[in-house]
Amino acid sequence: MQNYKKVFLAAAVTLAFSAGAMAETLKMGIEAAYPPFNNKDASGNVVGFDKEIGDALCAKMKVECTVVTSDWDGIIPALNAKKFDFLISSMSITDERKQAVDFTDPYYSNKLQFIAPKNVDFKTDKASLQGKVIGAQRATLAGTWLEDNMDGVEVKLYDTQENAYLDLISGRLDGILADKYVNYEWLKSDAGRAYDFKGDPVEESDKIGIAVRKNDPIRVKLNTALKEIVADGTYKKINDKYFPFSIY
Repeated sequence: MQNYKKVFLAAAVTLAFSAGAMAETLKMGIEAAYPPFNNKDASGNVVGFDKEIGDALCAKMKVECTVVTSDWDGIIPALNAKKFDFLISSMSITDERKQAVDFTDPYYSNKLQFIAPKNVDFKTDKASLQGKVIGAQRATLAGTWLEDNMDGVEVKLYDTQENAYLDLISGRLDGILADKYVNYEWLKSDAGRAYDFKGDPVEESDKIGIAVRKNDPIRVKLNTALKEIVADGTYKKINDKYFPFSIY
């Protein structure tokens, strides 16, 4: 009888531990305003490449994950305030951001490229852009690049990429600098068909990572899960859903 009680108790503890492990829930932070990487569908659900990669990583880590959205300008402070556990929102890995957060290995590579109206002779060197108004999203690599490299050019920064596109359509901007793959998606839309890429990419070494709080051990788990989804083909399936070429 005593042995039976010990076995029963051990089984109960094991079950409780397993249930607790399975019940762990992580929150992933996403801007949800940057298609095709992250945005909301007609029902208000967060969708996009970032969301699907995040879900795949959570499945590999065997944890439940929920989405918490945040405005881009405050997304790193929100992470550090523990509003969510990791941030997967197409964020460039930069030395400045590394002072505030840690990053995983890159989960895709990015380029920066200008777009402008198709019927306009739009040269992308600094001399040719003098007197023009160029837009970019605020607190992005594109915005920083313009401010650092295009002195004398009027740069307008926007809270969302969508607002920059709206000003381009209305004629308040001569062109936009943004992530190539975000521009690629917009150029396929009805609104974007009158526009095209201009010049070569001005930045081709942009690496996109998942941000976590400083010294958070979840970084190691995310890196392991990332390697696993690349190895088993999950990453490629998600990639191919959004792009006819690899962005890894």
